[in-house]
Amino acid sequence: MATETLHNASVHHAEHEHHDAGSNAVFGFWIYLMSDCVLFATLFATYAVLSGNIAGGPSGKEIFELPYVLVETFCLLISSFTYGMAMLAMNKGNQSSVLKWLAVTFLFGLAFIGMEVNEFAHLIHEGFGPDRSAFLSAFFTLIGTHGLHVTAGLIWMAVLMVQVVKYGLTAKNGTRLMCLSLFWHFLDIVWICVFTVVYLMGAM
Repeated sequence: MATETLHNASVHHAEHEHHDAGSNAVFGFWIYLMSDCVLFATLFATYAVLSGNIAGGPSGKEIFELPYVLVETFCLLISSFTYGMAMLAMNKGNQSSVLKWLAVTFLFGLAFIGMEVNEFAHLIHEGFGPDRSAFLSAFFTLIGTHGLHVTAGLIWMAVLMVQVVKYGLTAKNGTRLMCLSLFWHFLDIVWICVFTVVYLMGAM
């Protein structure tokens, strides 16, 4: 009886320690996101200052294709929804549904990146690369930085899917999925700002 009591106390203590570690990890990730907010705020401010400096080159109104960017935007918005579905499945302990929704999220995220790379390639092919004007330098930097973040999120997501397949929905994997959820939704919010400030306002 005493041995069983000690074992239960030990298990409870270990679970409590892991819960604290998970909470600390999520809190630490929030701090990282705040630092990323500063990064993107700086890039937005730089873009706002340089957006009118076209140096005789094209303006946003001349090169932005809103229907194309709208499809791109929907890809990221839908991926945010599907990731939310993965988190709901995780809370229910449904591993197969988690993997299914993560796979769908990954595909939408990959489509987003593919469209962004295609847009960049098209602009550079037309002679509108980042070296053409201050406006285009700021544009490529802002959009490219967001794209690099999405790419990092996709790599992270792929690794997590392998971890879930290998180890299941453990407490550690749950914490990792939660942190990636924060990161992915954060990128969604940043892109909405990009779409509004860069594309919509730039096309006017």
